[in-house]
Amino acid sequence: MESNSGNEVRGTNVSAELGAKPNISDVSLPSASGGTRLETFDQHRSLLFGIAYRMLGSVADAEDILQEAFLRWEHSSPVKIDSPKAWLVTIVTRLSINHLQSARVLREEYFGEWLPESVVTTPRSNPLLSLEVDESLSLAFLILLERLNPMERAALLLRDVFDYEYSEIARILDQNEVNCRQILRRARQHIKAERSRFDAPQEQRAELLRRFSEASRNGDMDGLIALLAKDAVFYSDGGGKAPALLKPVHGATNIARGVLEGLRRLVPKDLVRRHVEINGRPGIVSYHEGRPFSVFTIDISENRISRIYVITNPDKLKRLPPLATLPA
Repeated sequence: MESNSGNEVRGTNVSAELGAKPNISDVSLPSASGGTRLETFDQHRSLLFGIAYRMLGSVADAEDILQEAFLRWEHSSPVKIDSPKAWLVTIVTRLSINHLQSARVLREEYFGEWLPESVVTTPRSNPLLSLEVDESLSLAFLILLERLNPMERAALLLRDVFDYEYSEIARILDQNEVNCRQILRRARQHIKAERSRFDAPQEQRAELLRRFSEASRNGDMDGLIALLAKDAVFYSDGGGKAPALLKPVHGATNIARGVLEGLRRLVPKDLVRRHVEINGRPGIVSYHEGRPFSVFTIDISENRISRIYVITNPDKLKRLPPLATLPA
């Protein structure tokens, strides 16, 4: 959980700030007061990024939201703002909701399976990624959030991850407390059955990932099947720009066959692989000729691999750390 000090939303007048966007070309170089505003914004940047990234499942979109929030912060009147942190959280949350409402159509038109953009959570070379790493950062949880509408997603994150009080959530979402409780109850019901399914020790995840990777490289069909749950699902996201399956693959035998066929036909032989932490879970980032080629991570259930996630869309690999910065 990421804790939040109570009663900070009181007095945040943001409704007017969510109107027309300020023109970026009109933003002048920071003055002395602008520098102070930048320092204040930077104090809360990690929290704001954590909210936006979990809301949107995209580093690029989260960074855009933060840029927009800063522009509005820079142009806002200080007499309106009792708590900069509360004001900024409200702006970022509402901008994220607005973005999701417009992005949903684009995701429905996305080529193939859409997966969240992964982040490498070790080593912590990017200051934006000095996040509280918990279950809410995992790909499994971010995918579950896709089942929720934007308001449900915001309420769930603010309450269950960032520990805001209902009175604060009501002000952020411009709802009354009764509505917020109802929104949160619906959100929890939508994901309750799946949310606890993938809980497992990190050491077990890492060991199954290592064994799966080894069996794949050795072409061991029986070994792969033995590691997979019978109802396992393989998800891949190439965005129409890299090799990937258009639909999830279900079943241990189908997945094992597909993995070996894909390695034989679609994956370069000279990949360099690095075991890293992906969204707080053990994972593998592969590089080809020094550039990120794919991200691979798993979830497990009852001592078997139940979900596999592979991202090859180059747009979602741009922000991965350079190969030289990762331990061999």
